[in-house]
Amino acid sequence: MEENQSETPFKSGFVAVMGRPNVGKSTLINALLHQKIAAVSPRPQTTRKRQMGILTLADAQVIFVDTPGVHQPLHKLGENMNQEAADTLQESDLILLVVDVSQPPTSEDRMLMDLLLSISRAVPVILALNKMDLPDGQTLQDHRQAFSELVPQAEAIPISATSQINLDQLLASIIDRLPPGPPFFPENQVTDLYERDIAADLIREAALHLLREEVPHGIAIRIDQYLERNSHGAYIEATIFVERESHKPIVIGQGGSMLKKIGMMARQEIESMSGRKVYLRLRVKVRKNWRDDERVLRWFGF
Repeated sequence: MEENQSETPFKSGFVAVMGRPNVGKSTLINALLHQKIAAVSPRPQTTRKRQMGILTLADAQVIFVDTPGVHQPLHKLGENMNQEAADTLQESDLILLVVDVSQPPTSEDRMLMDLLLSISRAVPVILALNKMDLPDGQTLQDHRQAFSELVPQAEAIPISATSQINLDQLLASIIDRLPPGPPFFPENQVTDLYERDIAADLIREAALHLLREEVPHGIAIRIDQYLERNSHGAYIEATIFVERESHKPIVIGQGGSMLKKIGMMARQEIESMSGRKVYLRLRVKVRKNWRDDERVLRWFGF
């Protein structure tokens, strides 16, 4: 028994999951964990903070660090998000670079490649060519080659996070590149965030799904109360902050209809995440231009 363990030592390490907005980073982490811990929406920049997804197997513990998508920042929040992504690169054992292979490389993809070149130490890179099931064969080949030329040092693996194609191969390659070492977290822990933090993300995810284009990225969520009610589940009060007075009636909707839809969708996701009944109460407030206010950004935890 001891002989086998010495031949295949336990591995553990931190994997920075990088990519421009909306390439499927959070969807991929949820798929690899077989559990939803990260908010997902069709709109870019759903992820605003680092979040760990912890996968513990018999021979390895993989700590995925989901980071904000690297993009051209338009405000202080965007600058903070890019800095958070850059800091994660410097601290990781492995970089998992996720790209949308259904499209050719964009300027934001190239921005990320420049960020990779700025790392002061050698870190292995795996290139996950996501959404491989969308383009035709020749387009897939052309885009794969274009991305591989940008990151020639990376192993390129075509995958689909939503259809779960080649995820076993991707996970095996990740584990192969991790250093030997003991686990960092208990085997039953799947994230570093508390339930109340995930609940806030799931409320914002519901808003991103349901609201018009000009509103979602000016939204922030604050959990005001998160109370356990024993066998009765949890009671959550949360405030949805918007940047403009004109956005408040859009979020509330006629007769409160939109707020009710957001609450219903978020409650279902929170119940699915927590495994118990949830009572969710939402309200809406205006905090003008909060994305450019350093004090308010700190207040929101950015």
